[in-house]
Amino acid sequence: MKRGLKAISIMVVVVLLAMAAAACGSSANKVDVGIVLPTKDEPRWVQDEQRFKDALKGTNYSTEILFSQGSSAKEKDNVDSLVAKGIKVLIICPQDGDAAAAAVEGAQKAGVKVISYDRLITNTSAVDYYVTFDSVAVGKAQGQYLIDHAKGKGEPLYLYAGAASDNNAFLFFQGAWSVLQPKIADGTFKIANSSEAVALQGNSTLTRDQESKIIGQITTNWDANEAKNKAQTNLTAAAADMKGDVAILAPNDGTARSIADVFASDKAVTSYVVTGQDAEKASVQYIIDGKQSMTVFKDVRTLVKDAMGMAVSLLDGKTPETTGSYNNGKIDVKAKQTNVIVVDKSNVKSALIDSGYYPASDFKGLQ
Repeated sequence: MKRGLKAISIMVVVVLLAMAAAACGSSANKVDVGIVLPTKDEPRWVQDEQRFKDALKGTNYSTEILFSQGSSAKEKDNVDSLVAKGIKVLIICPQDGDAAAAAVEGAQKAGVKVISYDRLITNTSAVDYYVTFDSVAVGKAQGQYLIDHAKGKGEPLYLYAGAASDNNAFLFFQGAWSVLQPKIADGTFKIANSSEAVALQGNSTLTRDQESKIIGQITTNWDANEAKNKAQTNLTAAAADMKGDVAILAPNDGTARSIADVFASDKAVTSYVVTGQDAEKASVQYIIDGKQSMTVFKDVRTLVKDAMGMAVSLLDGKTPETTGSYNNGKIDVKAKQTNVIVVDKSNVKSALIDSGYYPASDFKGLQ
């Protein structure tokens, strides 16, 4: 009998140890902040991954970062996986603003606070906060740069935009149009590659539907090859008076380089001024070499810091600081905005090298 009791006691101890081990394992796998980024195929998001990891160092909170690889279905799976691991806060940069709504609605139902990062999740009330650069200001900076470098009257203006699935593409274009339209109206620029923009050139402001019509013609889908093909098609169709000295509104650096290469190869294009955005290394080198005119520098270090600061505030039971709001089609989402900086050849060293964003050794011909 005693032997049987001893065996039972040993079994109980084993079971208790197993339960304790399982509990420890569960605790070890617990994640406080889940982060979902669009793709590992673009340098920007890989850089963000490391910066997010660095931002939580020195805190007691844990994070897990997953990539959606351009798939809204994978994005939802990523969110569901993180929710299952007990996250309290979700930071997500949506692949597609509308499609991401289903993913975050599930997270919010599970009690997770949702922070839309860099791109706004649209047409859902399941977004608590938005951390962003001032996207309208980005577009205004791009448009103003083209105005400041215009050569005389009647200069051909080529318009390009981001993806119609990305709300930021509309905000960038809205900002650019707000400063370019008066200069189209007074004859400084003539629109070269969008019949929809020509039809609406008398409108100082555009409705979402009107913007959609223009963007439908000039979208690059944030894809360098698509931008290249569109630029080639535009130049092939362009009359002689749509060449010479030209101005080009390119939405970001990846598309800007492709578009610039196409325009540089056309002998009838005497000169071009082309905008960009993101201060990608390849475009910084293009600016140094005189192949790209400018980029809008969005210091991602600040954006990551703002997003993580907001997440930690929520985890600590505090109310995060906000500086504005954006309507996502369903609600006004409280937002923290980060400033942007225009960078061209004149200030590339002070803005990007001296600030510690990039080492000088990454570039050739830096003055």
